[in-house]
Amino acid sequence: TLGVSKSATSDELKSAFRKMARKYHPDVAADKKNAEEKFKEINEAYEVLGDPEKRKKYDELGPNWQQPPPPPRGGPQGGQWPGGGGFGGGEGMEYEFGGTGFSDFFEHIFGTRRGGRQAGTWQDFGGNNTPLRGQDIESDILVTLEEAFHGSTRRISFRRGESGKPETYTVRIPKGVREGQRIRLAGIGGAGAGGGTAGDLFLRVKYERHPEFEVTGTDILHECEIPAWQAVLGAEISVPTLEGRAKLKIPSGSQPGRKFRLGGKGLPGPDGKRGDFYMQLQVTLPEPPISPQELEIWKKLSELPG
Repeated sequence: TLGVSKSATSDELKSAFRKMARKYHPDVAADKKNAEEKFKEINEAYEVLGDPEKRKKYDELGPNWQQPPPPPRGGPQGGQWPGGGGFGGGEGMEYEFGGTGFSDFFEHIFGTRRGGRQAGTWQDFGGNNTPLRGQDIESDILVTLEEAFHGSTRRISFRRGESGKPETYTVRIPKGVREGQRIRLAGIGGAGAGGGTAGDLFLRVKYERHPEFEVTGTDILHECEIPAWQAVLGAEISVPTLEGRAKLKIPSGSQPGRKFRLGGKGLPGPDGKRGDFYMQLQVTLPEPPISPQELEIWKKLSELPG
């Protein structure tokens, strides 16, 4: 998907992802429908290969992900076969989701559907049944940075077991939602027993990787490539932000790696206060073929004192 070798380094993966993601990002692609699917594939590939544990698991199972591994001695563990993470749930119950932003491939190998305690009843010494609450269910939901910035709603589907009918719900993604935060849908989990209440469904937020931005807390980092002459002479450039493009003045003599801060231009936090936006310079050198005129200018520069 990313066009890299099996031995690709983290830097090579990052470069390949950014190159392809910039091409297929739905905001810039002409064919938005096909670009959206392609962008999802690129995102998942980078999510898998950019994480050492996921990369190891993919190297073991990748080409044969649809073939269940042989059961260990003694049968399945905890109601699931090892490696079958596409569905989840409590003891004996499986759950399948749609609309959370992940493909079947990703869910099958890396899915995190989980159920808590299976519902049941507790009988006291007097023979009375005590109501027990149903199990809670947890899954992941992939959220774009734009959704985290503006807030949005999402339609998801949810099926209980192989014979269950799909249930559809509207999920509100709040403005400023954080990665790792859980969105609660009350009473949609496992059914209670003995008159007990139903459990809840929790959707754990994961940020979709963005071709231009990296996120730390509520701060956003953008690595901007400029030619060497702009770093030397200074320039006014246009950089992307979640609110559109912003102008930034690059002083003469700026060094590679220098950071510029736009205060209050990051993601909103739980208290409504926004983080900062940082732009880090990446200075590029001329790519071959280099013309004789360019070589002559660089040669003259090298002969100057200092």
